[in-house]
Amino acid sequence: MRYWLFKSEPGTFSIDDLVKKPTHWDGVRNYQVRNFLRDDIKKGDRGFFYHSSCKVPGIMGTFEVIKSGYPDFTAWDSTSDHYDPTCSVDDPRWYMVDVRLIQKFNRVVTLDEIKGNPVLDKMWVARRGNRLSITPVTEKEWKTVLKLV
Repeated sequence: MRYWLFKSEPGTFSIDDLVKKPTHWDGVRNYQVRNFLRDDIKKGDRGFFYHSSCKVPGIMGTFEVIKSGYPDFTAWDSTSDHYDPTCSVDDPRWYMVDVRLIQKFNRVVTLDEIKGNPVLDKMWVARRGNRLSITPVTEKEWKTVLKLV
C-alpha cells in the first residue's frame, strides 16, 4: 500500500462532497500527476484529502482508493469542464481513480503545522512552488499526520 495527498479547492469539490458518496477523481490535466494516476495509485492505497486555495489550507481527512487508474471519460465529453478535444476513447490521455472517504478529521492539519513539523516539513505539499494536485506521502509522514488529529 502507498500513501498520497490529493488537493482540491473546497469550492470545486470538498471533503463534504466525498462524505456523501464515493466518487471518481477526475479532471487532472497535468502529465506528472496523470502518470501517478495511471501507473502508481492502486486500489487499496490511502490518501489525505487536502483543501487548497482557501483561507486555511490543510489536510481535512483520509480516503481509500477503491478503483485503480482508468481513462478519464470527462476528457472526451464536450459538455464537461474537463473536456480535451485532443484525446478520445481510442487514445485516452488522462486518467482517474475512484475514492471513498475513510475519515473526516475534527480539525484541519494546517499547512503551517506541516511546514513547522520537522517530520513533515519535507512533504511535497510543503515545498515552495509545488503545484501538483496529487503527491506521494511517505509512511512516516502518514503516521505523523494521523497522530496530530
